[in-house]
Amino acid sequence: MWWQYCLVFLGALLFDIVPFPFLPAFTIMIFLQLVFDLNIWATICIGVAGSILGRYILTLYIHRISDTYFKPAKNEDIMFLGKKLKEKGWKSQIAIFSYSLLPLPTTPLFVAGGMAKITPLYIIPAFFAGKFISDTVALLIGEFALTNLNSLESNILSWKSAVGLVVSLFLLCALLFIDWRTLIQKKKFLLTFKIFKTKTDSD
Repeated sequence: MWWQYCLVFLGALLFDIVPFPFLPAFTIMIFLQLVFDLNIWATICIGVAGSILGRYILTLYIHRISDTYFKPAKNEDIMFLGKKLKEKGWKSQIAIFSYSLLPLPTTPLFVAGGMAKITPLYIIPAFFAGKFISDTVALLIGEFALTNLNSLESNILSWKSAVGLVVSLFLLCALLFIDWRTLIQKKKFLLTFKIFKTKTDSD
């Protein structure tokens, strides 16, 4: 049954490697655990490992996308936010851990870290702790709730997942369109929608 666990690893990795809000990785883990009757603890450990690798890869390449498509001012804004996040020390670690406990896609967290070029090792330890706990709870609940294959789709694509996607999109929009330097330095809320490069910027 080793190949089923490979699917768990690859599924979690693919769900968490994308740079846009997607279903939380625990949804594919629940699906595969139920369909193949996998050991729940092996599924959790292997799935979380896939998620961590996916998020690690995301932080490595997301800044290349941002450098290509976003204006220098927006990249500098995100880097400023990332530096402020890192300056908070243990408070940032608690914030990352707390966010990872929520049943929300952690894409905005790693997009912010990657664009700000924060080393992944600064984010991953707290993310791993929160992710392991939240995925364990999700799979234990899923094992109990998803006993009827006929209701599998309606349970996985539930209102919770939909809310998670909406909240994640909102957080990404906040990350991209809020002028964070103005907010932090001048305590003034300002939205900037012209963040993408144009032909003029490229010349």
